[in-house]
Amino acid sequence: MQNNQQLAGAILLAGVIIAGAILLKDSDSSLAPPAVNRAVADIQVRAVSIEEHLRGKADAKIIIIEYSDTECPFCKVFQGTLQDIVSANKEVAWVYRHYPIPKLHQKAFREAMATECAWEQGGNDVFWIYLDEVFARTTSNDSLDPAELPKIAGDMGLDVPVFNACLESGKFRQKIEKDMEDGQLAGVTGTPHSVFILKKDISPKQQAAIIRVLPKPEYVSFDPEKKNLLGLSGAMPEKMIEKIIEIFLSL
Repeated sequence: MQNNQQLAGAILLAGVIIAGAILLKDSDSSLAPPAVNRAVADIQVRAVSIEEHLRGKADAKIIIIEYSDTECPFCKVFQGTLQDIVSANKEVAWVYRHYPIPKLHQKAFREAMATECAWEQGGNDVFWIYLDEVFARTTSNDSLDPAELPKIAGDMGLDVPVFNACLESGKFRQKIEKDMEDGQLAGVTGTPHSVFILKKDISPKQQAAIIRVLPKPEYVSFDPEKKNLLGLSGAMPEKMIEKIIEIFLSL
């Protein structure tokens, strides 16, 4: 008898839990505030200039500024993600800024200088081709043979002696260091890190919708003063970035 009573009580408790779960599922969660919103007091992002490495239209509705490290395995994955995003959506442009992390990847800073030496010879289009090829050839974590840097330049038809002289001179060191300083002001703590710049403010409803599509709310930061900026940490999956863009363009 006692066992039967215990069994009946367990069944009743399970029914209450299931009923509660159904009620929660059916409730309108779109009106609820996000559980966590790690607001950043001051995201300082350098204005996009005509000298930036930009892929897409300069007047796009959404500009994604990415801070990246060529030997970061997550950046390697995210490089392909943003390529697909920008190719598929004309309302999105992509700005690449250097953020090599010497403590983790000793080769990344020199590789960043190599991309700039390629840019010096061929401009923005050549920069992107060279950068894509660096990511394609490395398996990350300082695995790229330094001899590949002039080889990539040669394969692209660049003047290799001029490229090598540029690389050895370190003439673009300050430019890369400036990107790194700007990244710190933009809240970068690791790579890849993306800052979305929109032409209109991000509404609280958009903020809540974005947080709900993220695996962890702390991956996102909103600036309470500069309401057209959104910071994202990590190599977000392509479908997740597509969903965030959809949210921005639909509201």
